[in-house]
Amino acid sequence: MNKETILIVDDESSIRTFLRISLVGSGYQTVEADCGHGALELIRQRQPEALVLDMVLPDISGLEVVQNLRQWTWIPIIVLSVLDDPQTKIEVLDAGADDYLCKPFGVDELLARLRAALRRREAIPQNGVLIKGPLEIDQDKRTVSWSGQRVNLTPTEFSILQLLMKNIGKVLTHRQILVPVWGPAYVEEYHMLRVNIFNLRKKLEKMLPSRRLIHNEPGIGYRLLDPEDDCE
Repeated sequence: MNKETILIVDDESSIRTFLRISLVGSGYQTVEADCGHGALELIRQRQPEALVLDMVLPDISGLEVVQNLRQWTWIPIIVLSVLDDPQTKIEVLDAGADDYLCKPFGVDELLARLRAALRRREAIPQNGVLIKGPLEIDQDKRTVSWSGQRVNLTPTEFSILQLLMKNIGKVLTHRQILVPVWGPAYVEEYHMLRVNIFNLRKKLEKMLPSRRLIHNEPGIGYRLLDPEDDCE
């Protein structure tokens, strides 16, 4: 059973109850807050492992909570919202949220996204190498292998995969990929990104033809799925 503590932030008690029952039933511990300032204080006091955050709060917005937290912590943040608007999602993800789910959402989907956010810590480099299941990236040698078999990538494809791997399971917006890979002058070059993602997918799918590892979030960006996770 999991022992991680998850902070639930929502001003509606019925939603907090629903989330608490779902998370506790899956083995997590929970703490709760009904406003943004209360959430920030609880994070300092209790240091939970992750945060499930409603976008609309009575004092400050969920976006402001994310912006505040990213000044001093990289706690995983899953944002919940009734706003199914790509621009709002981009704004929250660019601010540093790990994921974004629209209400109503399925419990299984929430739990899968939460597990992915918590597991992201496993992809921390060890001696310059990123490893997740059969996928291995040697950052010093700039090589990629799948179950020991070399995957030949262009320098740009390598940089994209490296960035996605460091954030495995997390949605990265187009901006969050374009700027570090190509530079600020290329922030609007969506076509160039799409072409490189298409080519990268083809090379990865030769290793795992039954599954698409790089998932497109329409109008927002891309996420690298965990090759060991069959739930996503």
